[in-house]
Amino acid sequence: MLLKDLLNVKGDFANIEIKGITADSRQVEEGYAYICIVGAVNDGHNFALSAKEKGAAVIIAERETGSGIDLLVEDTHAAFAKMTANWFNNPSKSLKLIGVTGTNGKTSVTYMLKNILEANGEKVGLIGTIQNMIGDEIVPTERTTPSCYELNALFRTMVDKGCTAAVMEVSSHALDQKRVYGIDFEVGIFTNLTQDHLDYHITMENYLEAKKKLFSMCKTAVVNADDLWCDKLINGLKCKVIKLSAENKADYTAENIDYRADGVNFTLCGKEKMQLNMSTGGKFTVYNAMSAAVSALCFGVSPEIVKSALCSGDGIKGRAEVVKNPFDFTVIIDYAHTPDGLENILNTFNELKKGRVITLFGCGGDRDKTKRPIMGEIAALKSDYLIVTSDNPRSEEPISIIEDILVGVKKHNTEYTVIENRVEAIKFAIKNARKDDIIILAGKGHETYQILKDKTIHLDEREVVNEAIKERQDV
Repeated sequence: MLLKDLLNVKGDFANIEIKGITADSRQVEEGYAYICIVGAVNDGHNFALSAKEKGAAVIIAERETGSGIDLLVEDTHAAFAKMTANWFNNPSKSLKLIGVTGTNGKTSVTYMLKNILEANGEKVGLIGTIQNMIGDEIVPTERTTPSCYELNALFRTMVDKGCTAAVMEVSSHALDQKRVYGIDFEVGIFTNLTQDHLDYHITMENYLEAKKKLFSMCKTAVVNADDLWCDKLINGLKCKVIKLSAENKADYTAENIDYRADGVNFTLCGKEKMQLNMSTGGKFTVYNAMSAAVSALCFGVSPEIVKSALCSGDGIKGRAEVVKNPFDFTVIIDYAHTPDGLENILNTFNELKKGRVITLFGCGGDRDKTKRPIMGEIAALKSDYLIVTSDNPRSEEPISIIEDILVGVKKHNTEYTVIENRVEAIKFAIKNARKDDIIILAGKGHETYQILKDKTIHLDEREVVNEAIKERQDV
């Protein structure tokens, strides 16, 4: 493909034949275009000469690299996005897209929407934290929103395999790094904004501005009006805005909310009115279901199909997931890894408890350290017993992360135990559970691995729970 067909360029570079495009100098081959991306750790400009030695035909850069084949552009992130879209023949234009952004709830909303759109006769692609999907086919994923090259390749495969629609989680990192630059969404959804990723964004205001970029790319914004940041988010938006609320007046409201041990019932009221009986409990489920339902209505799905699809769902892996066991206590696995997420799941089960709420959690290494004592205090305040353990420590020492958490835990008198090894911590919780206890394993959710300093190991909490249950039965 000629460079002028990938990027709006004239002159000497226009008719260069491009055999591939990459932003990773290690992947450069003869005839490739190499794009210099400035990342959080490395600056791609520093590898331009290496890319030339490997046969790069052109270096797309924001400043001179000395390669002699530099094509300077204002923004290499935007250029990379444009080039990859053109390379794959702009597949997103053949899909009706819904994007979901927010700190919590993105995964649940996308899965709800996939079920609804499939019930409406669409073949649906899904891009998100747990996995990517093309209809029923599962495609492994490494991060919430893929790179722009991987994203367009995935869109191309979706279209080639007959998908007509796609729902995707759109992370703040992806928006800030323009991985979805130039993509048009039918609907953009805002779930909430709470503290997370401040190691990257530094301030909540920066975090908000990153999220807000999605709504310059969509026709309709469906937003949680009860979130404290909502007014700032929608200020100045040019797209249509539809507000949802479970507490105040809005375009759509949740009324007659009835929380159950195994779910929640409520009435969605707006232009359409429907009774929704959800199989996952908690106030967060109300907001997630509202977001999915209203977005589907904007998509043209009938209220009857929306209701039927939402009410027939079986729940989502790692989101308030119940691990069945033969004893008279309950084990919940949940992805809660932010202060707000942890507080939400604990509030839900505190309202339902007959015995103790036992919370087991840790915090990720190499991530926002300021949330550790905050989560420690929330866990201590809202738990009857607390087990502080390891999450994904990455390059940090697990005990150092735990000590940060304990700063918040010690503000309350809640009994707690520190067990650094997460497997041993889970087994301790199961072994010591009493009648009617609710054990909440927070932080890892759908993940089936643990990232340590020198390696990544297999760790599926469902397997650990089942092993611990067997050990308890054998005693």
